[in-house]
Amino acid sequence: MPSRRIVRWAVSAGAALLVAAALYLLLRPKAVEVDAAAVERGPLVVTVDEQAETRSHDRFVVAAPVAGRVLRVNLHEGDAVAAGQPVAELTPAPLGERETRELEARLASARALQREAQDRLRRAEQDVALAGRERTRLQGLAERKLVAEQALDQARTAEAAAAHEMNAARHRVDAAAADVEAVRAGLITTQSERSGQVPVLLVRAPVAGRILRVPEKSDRVVPAGSQLLVVGDLSHLEVLIELLSTEAVKVRPGMPVLLDGWGGDHVLHARVSVVEPYAFTKVSALGVEEKRTNVIADFLDSPAPLGDGYRLQAHIVTFSADSVVKVRASAVFPCAQGSCVFIVENSRARLRPVAIGHRTPDFAEVLDGLEVGAVAICYPPNDVVDGARVRVRPAAAR
Repeated sequence: MPSRRIVRWAVSAGAALLVAAALYLLLRPKAVEVDAAAVERGPLVVTVDEQAETRSHDRFVVAAPVAGRVLRVNLHEGDAVAAGQPVAELTPAPLGERETRELEARLASARALQREAQDRLRRAEQDVALAGRERTRLQGLAERKLVAEQALDQARTAEAAAAHEMNAARHRVDAAAADVEAVRAGLITTQSERSGQVPVLLVRAPVAGRILRVPEKSDRVVPAGSQLLVVGDLSHLEVLIELLSTEAVKVRPGMPVLLDGWGGDHVLHARVSVVEPYAFTKVSALGVEEKRTNVIADFLDSPAPLGDGYRLQAHIVTFSADSVVKVRASAVFPCAQGSCVFIVENSRARLRPVAIGHRTPDFAEVLDGLEVGAVAICYPPNDVVDGARVRVRPAAAR
């Protein structure tokens, strides 16, 4: 009898345990399905992305030097012109005493600006010579391992920048000479009126290049200063990038720029030359006022297929590293400690505070808090808490 009671008690206890286990399995919370990716070590490139367009480095607007009648312009967009080549014909309107005096004053001012431009050119030529001597000196020291390669690179950059400034100074001299000639041409009217002849004034191109735009080809009467056409040098293009002021503060001259979306099958390379210090207001397509700043980049590759005003996509590299610990940006979320990540340990979600450095739309640099190989939950749902049971979807696990 006692043995039978023991057997019945054991059977009842076993049945109760089975029922309790079944109830636990039925009532316990189900594991939350999540997407996850492993923390890895690899390269990280942070860029500021924005649409950009090309423009001629030196764009010259050819304007009517005096009021008068412009004959039909026979040139077309894309036509090549030489420096000093006539591009338009103008019959000046008769001038009064006041206009004559104004032109004489403008001529004196234009000649003064021409002399200033010539002085700046001589200064730029001296700067180029000085930069060349400095580069030669540092190159000799670098060959003997007496200075760092960085100093030599800075000297080469300074020499190239000085050469660009010299070229710009030469263009300013050409432009100043053209302004002098334009004002002098305005005085031809007064001289012709005295001789009784109707003059035809030839408006000439200030520099060699191509016609970029002709606003109006037809014969018409124009006031002084009216735009007749635009001339530019397509062999010297630059990239104009309009950045939000909050993004422009991250950009420095010398940063590399990757250019795509221009119609070709390869990426063009450029380098930031100028971050303009002035921000302007621009209304976005949604009607929001934005503060934007122009960033200018110089091509490192030949932009031969491109012309003035062509659109492209610019990616300014603000940070680049070959080996960093990185996690998917979708796994990082704000928390009381700053930034946190849920990792998967033994099918449980564990909250880990992390220190985050640079970010991209896809990855975030991990400075502290995670080890390489840890599995982080991407886009953690609201029902995932510290200690919750999770199950990683096999297709999403990495």
